[in-house]
Amino acid sequence: MLVTEGTYPFNGGGVSTWAQILCSETRGVDFTLYSVNAAYETVPKYTLPESIKEVIQVPLWTPDEPYDYISYGEQYYKTVGKKEWTTTRAIKRGFLPSFKKLLRFIYSDQQDLDKLDQIFKKMWLFFEDYDFKETMRNVLVWEMYRKIIESEIVPERNPAATMLDMTIGMRWMYRFLIPLAIVDVPKVDICHVTISGFPIIPALIAHYKYGSKIVLTEHGVFIRERLLALNNSEFPFFLKNLLIKFSEAIARLSYYKADRIISVNNFNRKWEEWYGADPAKIQVIYNGIDPDQFTPRPKPEPLKKIPTVVALARIFELKDILTMIQSCAIAKKEVPNVQYLVYGDDKAVPEYTTECLNLIAELGLKENFKIMGSRENAHLLFAEGDISILTSISEGFPYTVIESMASGVPVVATDVGGVKEALDPDSGFLCKPKDAQEIGEAVIRLLTDEPLRKKMSDHGRKRILENFTVDKFIAEYETVYQEIHALPRESIKSSIE
Repeated sequence: MLVTEGTYPFNGGGVSTWAQILCSETRGVDFTLYSVNAAYETVPKYTLPESIKEVIQVPLWTPDEPYDYISYGEQYYKTVGKKEWTTTRAIKRGFLPSFKKLLRFIYSDQQDLDKLDQIFKKMWLFFEDYDFKETMRNVLVWEMYRKIIESEIVPERNPAATMLDMTIGMRWMYRFLIPLAIVDVPKVDICHVTISGFPIIPALIAHYKYGSKIVLTEHGVFIRERLLALNNSEFPFFLKNLLIKFSEAIARLSYYKADRIISVNNFNRKWEEWYGADPAKIQVIYNGIDPDQFTPRPKPEPLKKIPTVVALARIFELKDILTMIQSCAIAKKEVPNVQYLVYGDDKAVPEYTTECLNLIAELGLKENFKIMGSRENAHLLFAEGDISILTSISEGFPYTVIESMASGVPVVATDVGGVKEALDPDSGFLCKPKDAQEIGEAVIRLLTDEPLRKKMSDHGRKRILENFTVDKFIAEYETVYQEIHALPRESIKSSIE
């Protein structure tokens, strides 16, 4: 069971590319997709390979509950019965003790992850028989939450939380825990989770219920990207603190429960170990691409006389398109007809797209910087550029870098995550994140030096063929699956003492 969040198969991006390759090319493996999304999605973005036998979708932020949109295989009488059985007495005896322990664990400094594991196991057992919505909306649960926040959490931390803050915090906890309501997960040998965050919950359920093993692939480090996002947010202290504490606890639990932690780069290891991952569990498997698909192609005729920078990037904060726009303004001073073509989803975060469009207008770049929207033929787009660009503030091991190198297009990228593990000095330029001046100067250097571009083009292609092919990538994952499948299953208990 491959567990994703906001990515495959309904949204694009690097993780989705990775998942499509994994499911399409891995031999002898059947996949069930467990897709956690914000909203209910109806049409996959990808043509699913035959190895995918089922898609389970869990929308977290819809107005109604997931099971109001989707049938999860539970018999109707049990669905109705759960609501009737969920009495105040049942909640008080069966759920409140676990919920209290969860709140206290989140805010404590203790590192006994076996206790957190047992908390989740007890909550899962409770929701096997009782209704999630009726439970979480019960006044006893709210009063317990409010009492602990007011008496144990806020007095130790200032400023105090408002009632609105506490209400939003409880809504967040409700949403993050929704997968506990989907107790009928399929019986699988391995759960492969693509993020060390809340999507670990369905993998935990499969582990508790069937003894399924857990493999975790870390792309961009979940907790690092959570901290980056919150640093730029305007949430009050209480909400930031709650989200950080809860996320840290879940990240630690993910590392604790995983039988194998696969990182797409070496950069992630220090974060994983910092949050308690056993170094013996960690293995690096670099992403790989098909060099016959991503191959050097002639530049399209209409662009041949236009110095062109191409980017494949979703338009949202972590890609830092604002800095990319500023670098264009710097490059334009030396290369007046420079053109940036940015391909990627510009609908996911409309307010950020608007901010980008406003900056383009403010800097007078409407003829130089163009947001092109999503395209399906990514392997053809790199040929449009003399160089490619990546300005992210966080990355794992970005496909756009190795795809560009395989296509013979030199890269200007920010030095984040595992970028430097792919992009050596002979294949492009590494720049400090958010440094528009340095990025702009690197763009100028490459656009005005054709021999250097040719040298980097040849070297980058050679580096991909030697290190980052899809065959190598798939062979390593097949070995991992075989090794994990061979591990003995733990005994499965239907109850907890």
